[in-house]
Amino acid sequence: MVEKPEINREGAELCRLDAVMTVAEVQAWFVREVLPLEAVLMQFLRRGARNAADAEDLRQEVYVRLCEVAQREIPHPTRPFVFTVARNLLIDRARREQIVSIEAVADLETLNVAIDEAGPDRNAIARDELRRLQTALDKLPRRFRAAVVMRKIQGLSRREIATQLGIAEKTVERHLTEGVRALANMFFGSEDIGRRP
Repeated sequence: MVEKPEINREGAELCRLDAVMTVAEVQAWFVREVLPLEAVLMQFLRRGARNAADAEDLRQEVYVRLCEVAQREIPHPTRPFVFTVARNLLIDRARREQIVSIEAVADLETLNVAIDEAGPDRNAIARDELRRLQTALDKLPRRFRAAVVMRKIQGLSRREIATQLGIAEKTVERHLTEGVRALANMFFGSEDIGRRP
């Protein structure tokens, strides 16, 4: 059963301040247009969030932002707007955490939710490039792959990578250089790994 989000007294006050829409209009729109999307929205948020509690927090944040916008003007169409807000919140959270796994980005693309974005051809190309990158990463020697993933995907500093791998920072720098060069060769040239051109 779908629970209605509570619009508390503070929310009602916000709706009244400089509002073009009345509280009743916003609530009616919310119940009519937004609540039926909750199951799909939660599925979308669970794929991008670390756990169920994060997904529920994000859902409430989506609802708050939707109500704030609806106070000024009801967005039409509603569905693409809801998922655009949700996607932007997931992106903001990932930026704050500064860790974006390849799997998380791929999962956001697999839902095939109708949002205002480029066509399916662009999505297919992006997914194909992501698969190619994962394949290329898998082909790298373990030491290069670890350094590249820690630096480029997890966002760790060279010093942090050196500490985790138990090697010198200069060695990390060399692994990064060789790893990125090998990836570039796989994407744009020969597939010789670990050799200088």
